[in-house]
Amino acid sequence: MDKYDFYRTDLLVENEEMVRHRTEKEKQKLKQSEGIQFDEQRKGRVILTSVKINAEGEERIGKKKGAYLTLTNPTLTHTDREGLQEMGMMLKTKLTELTAGITNLETGKILFVGLGNREVTPDAVGPLTMDRLKEIVPLYYSDDGSEIFVYAPGVTIQTGLETADFVKALVNEIKPELLIVIDALAARDSSRLCKTIQLTDTGIHPGSGVGNSRKELSKETLGIPVIAIGIPTVVDGPVLIADAINTLFSYIASKIEEESHPSSRLSVSPWLHQPNKEADRSKLIPIFGDWTSWPHEERVQLFEEVLSNHDLNTFISPKEIDSWAALYAEILTDTISEWIEDIKPSH
Repeated sequence: MDKYDFYRTDLLVENEEMVRHRTEKEKQKLKQSEGIQFDEQRKGRVILTSVKINAEGEERIGKKKGAYLTLTNPTLTHTDREGLQEMGMMLKTKLTELTAGITNLETGKILFVGLGNREVTPDAVGPLTMDRLKEIVPLYYSDDGSEIFVYAPGVTIQTGLETADFVKALVNEIKPELLIVIDALAARDSSRLCKTIQLTDTGIHPGSGVGNSRKELSKETLGIPVIAIGIPTVVDGPVLIADAINTLFSYIASKIEEESHPSSRLSVSPWLHQPNKEADRSKLIPIFGDWTSWPHEERVQLFEEVLSNHDLNTFISPKEIDSWAALYAEILTDTISEWIEDIKPSH
């Protein structure tokens, strides 16, 4: 099968170069490579992946130079407030580190922009966060004007104007020391949906993950530091199909292995079990063919090729997306509010 980059994702950790380095051996190789500094560690329930790219690394993998931080809680659910709070605490710490070198934040202006369409729930994280965050604006308002600015510009289909043009006009008028952009992202791994936060100082291309890239918001285009915070809320449909088939293969392979175990005869309901991902799939080849042994990435590529001009070529979000969007708006607002309190004097 020819190699094509069909994957649509906004997450650096899902970049093809990063995906190739999933094993410990390959991760170590990436750590030692020129142009890219890679580190991954677990803190509590959160897996923190840190990637720093310089000019050489930018040319190598096609991603802008800068810092990319990815926070993932694989066990997170939409009812797990403790887990969400843990993510928020980690985000605050990393946001503080990422903005440490920006001058005049204590007395200067900070502009927050929530990208996305509030009428489309998977895309509403940014606007919903702005709805909550605007409540703190009066706390930082005086006769000299405001130090905190909050805005949700909507999307081009609603306004007829490019989002970047909106934001540039705001920056020119307000002249903030820092712009923080919050947006929903696209992922190519369904296990990351609503369980990951990406934080970067490289700015953002709105809509790039879903193939609808708009003008860039970055230091290069706006003249001020830009921090982007993103939550993956949608995944490519073919990826979900591949994930489902992968689970099915694991399930069937597990059942075949269990047939030779005496303990399986004692089970009242032998079909109720967790599939063994390490089960030998070679026995599935006579049933389903050689593609059962393909790497997951190649199976996803197959579906992307087959469905690229089909109605099933779509994006999918979790069924609890309304809860996820509201919860992330809440946790992001709380996190940012606490971060502002730490860097600005009391009013």
